[in-house]
Amino acid sequence: MDIHHISIQGVGEWNEDAVIWHPDARIFGVIDGATSLIPYRGPHGETGGRLASQLIKRHFEQLPADETRNLETFAKEANLKLGEEMRASGIRTDRKSELWTAAMAAIRIHEHHIEYVQAGDCMVIALYRDGSIRTLTRDQVAQIGEASLAVWKQGIEEGIHTKAELWERVKPRLLQNKEKMNTFEGYSVINGLPEAENFLEYGKINRIGLAGLLLVTDGLFYPEPWPLQDDETGNPEEKLLRQVAAEGLESYAKWLLALEQDDPECIRYPRFKSSDDKTGIWITFKENSKDFT
Repeated sequence: MDIHHISIQGVGEWNEDAVIWHPDARIFGVIDGATSLIPYRGPHGETGGRLASQLIKRHFEQLPADETRNLETFAKEANLKLGEEMRASGIRTDRKSELWTAAMAAIRIHEHHIEYVQAGDCMVIALYRDGSIRTLTRDQVAQIGEASLAVWKQGIEEGIHTKAELWERVKPRLLQNKEKMNTFEGYSVINGLPEAENFLEYGKINRIGLAGLLLVTDGLFYPEPWPLQDDETGNPEEKLLRQVAAEGLESYAKWLLALEQDDPECIRYPRFKSSDDKTGIWITFKENSKDFT
């Protein structure tokens, strides 16, 4: 088994992404922290998103190597700890605008199967030896994200061509979205509140024919130009995995960064940040291998 991982800071002051790296327990994951709308700073100037991702990372990495409980239980424990930490820091957890939050996707590799848990828009995608691709998780932020992005695109159509102006147009919609976290009308996220446990997704797949697993935060999503051309159609998750499998995780990230630098106002590739934090793990399995090395 070969494992590569990256975590690249975007334009923010902190890298709010994190990598879960616990090879002794065969647990790996990616986390994407999100800062609260009402600013908060930790003892070293950390944002709420940074504090959330690092807390979840520590919780998973401190688990005993022989831990037998499932990943869903670990995620619920991390959510509980996040709530405790926010309350201890004076956060009013009855106000969603103040919450530190995080999306995450984590896996644990067993001899015969892969276990996973997910919240938000962090993704797990599998590659099989016959070349087929299987997306294990669902981007649970996509629906409301697309609605917000539609406002951004409408601004471009109306002649706005600076990121700053487009951001001011879409900001009210993004503020409204925060109120929908962990509701049937919104999206799942780890936010320290009990209802977050109701919207975690958890499962397992067997390892028959499994060649590789890719875990990514949304900063590594395959870029979709707008408007789309006839030759630019196709499943973004499949494009992402095939490019990583062919060129490697680091090369894909460099290609994506170069593309973003050529579109600083976020016009050709509509997005809310010129460059978001980028975190990924690429795991390849030896054929017919049962070991974890």
